Order: sequence, then structure tokens, then C-alpha cells
Amino acid sequence: MDRPALNLLRAPDCSDPTRLLACPAPAKLNLFLHVVGRRADGYHLLQTAFRLLDWGDTLDFALRTDGTIRRLNEVPGVPEADDLVVRAARLLQSHTGCALGADVAVHKVLPMGGGIGGGSSDAATALIALNRLWRTGLSRPQLQALGLQLGADVPVFVFGRDAFAEGVGEALQPLALPPAWYVVISPGVQVPTAEIFSAGDLTRNTPPIIMPDFAASTTRNDLQPVACSRYPEVLHVIEWLDVHAPARMTGSGACVFAEVSSEEEADRITKDCPPRWKAWKARSIARHPLYEWLQ
Repeated sequence: MDRPALNLLRAPDCSDPTRLLACPAPAKLNLFLHVVGRRADGYHLLQTAFRLLDWGDTLDFALRTDGTIRRLNEVPGVPEADDLVVRAARLLQSHTGCALGADVAVHKVLPMGGGIGGGSSDAATALIALNRLWRTGLSRPQLQALGLQLGADVPVFVFGRDAFAEGVGEALQPLALPPAWYVVISPGVQVPTAEIFSAGDLTRNTPPIIMPDFAASTTRNDLQPVACSRYPEVLHVIEWLDVHAPARMTGSGACVFAEVSSEEEADRITKDCPPRWKAWKARSIARHPLYEWLQ
């Protein structure tokens, strides 16, 4: 199955504030994910490697002068008040005291509950785009801290680069990785993150690694066995894709990915994917398309 192309691989022109801004929100993969401990407040301590992809949602922004934040379209299963995009806009507005508002349209491509960062990426794009559109002037570290209030995966999209992450996912170091093609498959189920992290059989004591050892270390996704035991379709996708290339679940699931040798190989595998699942090819990107909008 052909993947929907990411609408923009570079930042749109926002020199004219009256123009509609169409901004990309790329997906991410967790190349590995280790749970290395748990804080006293119950949050899990992680180590992971984030990789950004040239595949994702698109958000349209139009400036309002009356301070209203309004989502223009329906997002199935996501009420406007609960949408991370709307919450991100209102958080930035209240944090900076900005009197401006925005109309926002969210064009979803990424499957929800897939572990590829769709909602978090959308929220980060909203923070970056509105910080630019409203001229609120927050720096990258300031927006990352603001994004952490919305979710642990939001900061990496504001960070805007492949990253080695620790803490709850917010302590980020840039990671230099060679370009790569991936096949990503959605098994058609949503895996609730909270359910996986609260599972009694989740491994929470994986020994920490150091970033230079990442490529040579034996890594895994500690959440994968838990998700597979509760959602067998995830396991079925892993077993099928693993025949073609080493396969792994990303995030807390449900999507599964494999790195492949070429775009042609990605095309062949996605074409062969059983019709009950949805497959895409995706290419890595070194930086978020909106990276240059922040300092």
C-alpha cells in the first residue's frame, strides 16, 4: 500500500501572518525502549532512541485576533477539549499571556494509539507554529519544558532531531544516525499507553546503557511482550514482518516497524502486507521540518 506523503518536508512561509500555515507533524519510531526504573511518583524511567520520519499529519493554522482557539474539523474519537493540539495552543496562550488566537484544522494520517507519536507530534507542531505565528518568542528549551506538561513524547518533537532520551523521555541528547528506510505496519488495534505501563508483568529493571554503546548494545522494547500478551494481533504483525527484516514494536504499541535496505524493498514488503493490516513505507529525516523556527 502506498504511504500518504508528508505534505511538507520544509517549513512554510510565515512572513505574512494573514496566510494559512500548513505545517507538518512527523511520526517517530522508538528504535529501542528500556524501562530502567520507576520514580517515587510512579512515573517510569526510560532509555530510548527516537527517530523522526518523513511521514505524518498536517496541521493548518489561521490567525485570529479575538483570542479564540477553535478546531475546525472533527477528529474521530477526540473531542475538541481533549485534543492535544487545542490544549497545546491554550497552554502557550496562557503561559505567554498572548491575546491572539487561531483556527486549527488537523489532518490525520497517523493511526491513533500506534506508538508513533501522532498526538504528541501534533501538539509539538502547534507549539512551534503558534510560537512563530503569535511571535511569543519562546526558545526551544522553553517550548520543550512547556510540551512536557502535555506528554512525555512532546519534547522530542520540539527538540526536532533524532535523540537518545532518558528520564521520562525528556532528557534528550542528539543522536547521529545514518539515513534509512522503514516499513511501518498498523495491526488495526489501539494499545492504551497507561494499560501497558501499569501492567504487573512489565520489566522495570533493565540495566541502563550509555549512548556511545547504543549501536553495539543488545536492545529491545521492554513494552513489547506486555502489549503482545494483551493484543495478539501485534504479535502476529511482528512474526509476519520479522520474516522480511528484524521487526520490533515502537513505543507502547501498536505499530510495528522494520528497517529495510532500500525504498524498493520497502515497496515490496508493503505490497505483500496482508490486507487486514495497513502498511506504509517511510524514510528517516535528520531534522524536523520546522527545526529552523526555534533557537
